[in-house]
Amino acid sequence: MSVDLWHRGCERLAAEIPEQQFNTWIRPLPPGDLNDRGDGGAVVSLRVPNRFKLDWIRSQYAGRIEGVLSELAGKPVRLELSLAPRDVASARPLPSLQPQGITSALNGSHLGDRPSAALNPVVSAQAQVAVAPSRHRLNTALTFDTLVAGRANQMARTAALHVAGAPGVMYNPLFIYGGVGLGKTHLIHAVGNALLKDRPDARILYLHAEQFISDVVKNYQRKTFDELKAKYHNLDLLLIDDVQFFAGKDRTQEEFFNAFEALLAKKAHIIMTSDTYPKGLVDIDERLTSRFDAGLTVAIEAPELEMRVAILIRKALAEGTEMPEDVAFFIAKNVRANVRELEGALRKVLAYSRFSQKDININLAREALKDLLSIQNRQISVENIQKMVADFYKIKVADMYSKKRPASIARPRQIAMYLAKELTQKSLPEIGELFGGRDHTTVLHAVRKIGGERGKNTELNQQLHVLEQTLKG
Repeated sequence: MSVDLWHRGCERLAAEIPEQQFNTWIRPLPPGDLNDRGDGGAVVSLRVPNRFKLDWIRSQYAGRIEGVLSELAGKPVRLELSLAPRDVASARPLPSLQPQGITSALNGSHLGDRPSAALNPVVSAQAQVAVAPSRHRLNTALTFDTLVAGRANQMARTAALHVAGAPGVMYNPLFIYGGVGLGKTHLIHAVGNALLKDRPDARILYLHAEQFISDVVKNYQRKTFDELKAKYHNLDLLLIDDVQFFAGKDRTQEEFFNAFEALLAKKAHIIMTSDTYPKGLVDIDERLTSRFDAGLTVAIEAPELEMRVAILIRKALAEGTEMPEDVAFFIAKNVRANVRELEGALRKVLAYSRFSQKDININLAREALKDLLSIQNRQISVENIQKMVADFYKIKVADMYSKKRPASIARPRQIAMYLAKELTQKSLPEIGELFGGRDHTTVLHAVRKIGGERGKNTELNQQLHVLEQTLKG
């Protein structure tokens, strides 16, 4: 391949891919070898320095690189990736290219909490060498630029941006909670990466709560608590995932309390994530939960329909496939729980399309996801929702259909209507009919009322979260 073609390809890719991703994965690649095929196409052979980068580029960028080079070359181009010998692997990378065009909030594909172990730069030992220095354990691909923004994460993202801009000043500690696969981990990595960019010497550490527990156990056995203090008491920013894992572990809670107090005293910042809000944590000392709640507590919700559609279209493009908008809406309407499940459904549809050699349309998506849809339709019905909500709020199921209007009944009824609209495919008139023949405007009022309050009322949000997770099994 001529160097000119590769440079032009890189310029195009730099305009389409977020700068952090481009500089990490594409810019360091040496120009490949272009060989013509007998059928009028061509093969580009690219040599990649290590197995991790090879797997990541193949899964995330190969389709896009092929598309760009094919367009520029004026003929079909297929990409072949192989491991480079040591001397090639250390070849000098291309000069930096400035991205062109507008960076959209929809850029990037790291949208859920944690990528799979096979591809996750945090869990892979190779990845720590290739992507992030092991001292801070940050995944440098998880930035604010690669986070899909929407109503579901708006407040948490805004708070995180404030912390990144002025750590130790506002919202300390920052406590982010929500279900699995919604982007909590992405968000706290984004803060760490933003601070590291501004202050390369900042002492930052990301870890899962289980790693802290392991460190406490190890140092307790060895009687080396000075090592524990040296590691955790002198940071500028501590990012810790899933603090609910501290439940029932008294010694761990004691040591985390000590680290917490030491860090706040020196105006270091602490950001934590959990599956529930501080006062909802069980078997954790009250003095800890009160500290957790002393700064700012924000929730990340399941992505709304439009956000789910945007995620699907962007993820499909990253896989080298153009997702029809009507198919994206079909998948998004049926997969509501979190981004991980959304990505899983997308992978099934793409694989089914490739294996069957059929174009992607709604019928193909329905066939590819028939098991998921069957389980969903069997488990979540309006009747199930009514029974679950009635049990939860200790009213009779018959009250869901009755004309009684005291708050103790009307409120759970509105919550059940809201969940029926969110979790089933029933229309507003159909839902109204199942709630004692009520008009669709009554259902719409309930949906808007509960949906609006959810973002402001922490207790209501947690109740809805529990109901949703229980209904989804």
